[in-house]
Formats: sequence, C-alpha cells, structure tokens
Amino acid sequence: MSKGNRPVHEVRLGTVKASIWENTYGETTRHSVTFLRSYKDKEGDQWKTTESFGRDDLLVLGKVIDRAHAWIWDNKAVSRPE
Repeated sequence: MSKGNRPVHEVRLGTVKASIWENTYGETTRHSVTFLRSYKDKEGDQWKTTESFGRDDLLVLGKVIDRAHAWIWDNKAVSRPE
C-alpha cells in the first residue's frame, strides 16, 4: 500500500475503526479498507485489537462501513479512463 504504509483516512465509531488505504496503479487510483475492533485485555489495563466482531459490534461496523464507503466516493476513489 502506498503513502508510506499509512491509511489516507480513518473512520472510527467507539471501538470499531476502518482504515482506508490508497493504491495507485499507473493512472488509476483505488482504495481498500481494513476493519479493526479495539478491546481491553482481561486485566483491563492494556488495549488490543482484533479483526473479529461480535453480535453487538455489527450495527456499529455497518455504520463504519457506510461512512468509509461515502468517504471513498466523495474523494473519487476509483478513477477510470474514459
């Protein structure tokens, strides 16, 4: 992934986060998205992340996905030759 391996944008709602990555191939730019959920370990003193989502995370994940999708479209995510 380009841009020094840093996302071009992040969307976060509570403990659910989407990272939007920009990939350029010649004159075409495309975006991909990864999702993480943050949680505290059993002792409650250290934050960790997972790619797993439980029942109570799914609605929030859906909203994060929607916002990531909107950001990509608003920022011309895919440039297609005409």
